[in-house]
Amino acid sequence: MFSKIFPKIHTEGYRFLIISGVATLVLYALSTFLGLLGLVITIWVYYFFRDPDRTSINDDKYLVSPADGEIIKVEEVDGPKELGLEDRKFKKISIFMNVFDCHVNRTPCSGKIDEILYKPGKFLNASLDKASEDNERNYYKIKNVDGEDIIVVQIAGLIARRIVCESSKDQELKQGERIGMIRFGSRADVYYENYEPLVKIGQTAVAGETLLAKK
Repeated sequence: MFSKIFPKIHTEGYRFLIISGVATLVLYALSTFLGLLGLVITIWVYYFFRDPDRTSINDDKYLVSPADGEIIKVEEVDGPKELGLEDRKFKKISIFMNVFDCHVNRTPCSGKIDEILYKPGKFLNASLDKASEDNERNYYKIKNVDGEDIIVVQIAGLIARRIVCESSKDQELKQGERIGMIRFGSRADVYYENYEPLVKIGQTAVAGETLLAKK
């Protein structure tokens, strides 16, 4: 119960928590109202950077969600040209993370990271279609246990200004393992080929636990 009310936070959050805490004390010295407003913001910062433990299915027949948030796209597209996959057809699922969602990202499958590619870009609203091509983003090409390419893309949003990658090339991953996070509102895309989607637009996903697709 305690861990649900006061979850551990990601290391990226400590600096922001200290800044907002100090700012709250300064504001409180000026005005009780401003101090209470600062306290609310500090509580929000704490929960934004929460990093709860998750339990994955650990079954290679499934893909789990890489992010908390709302399913906004389930479609068939060309593969990412940035990875040289534009001549292959992939299914893509997009998850939009608003500023109240947990922003720690996880791998949809077990496997090995074959490539990580960072692309600078704009900071459009992450729910827009153009965000997948125009926004700042980070690609993870993961070889699953069957040697298939599973692509996860972290996409910065309107407020997000930092994509955090906590993984490295050739790293072996277990399904649901943390791979990074994005600060302050963003999106995650998953590209895959040989699975059938299990989710629909408007559904809420939980990183590491919600089943996105099945072989």
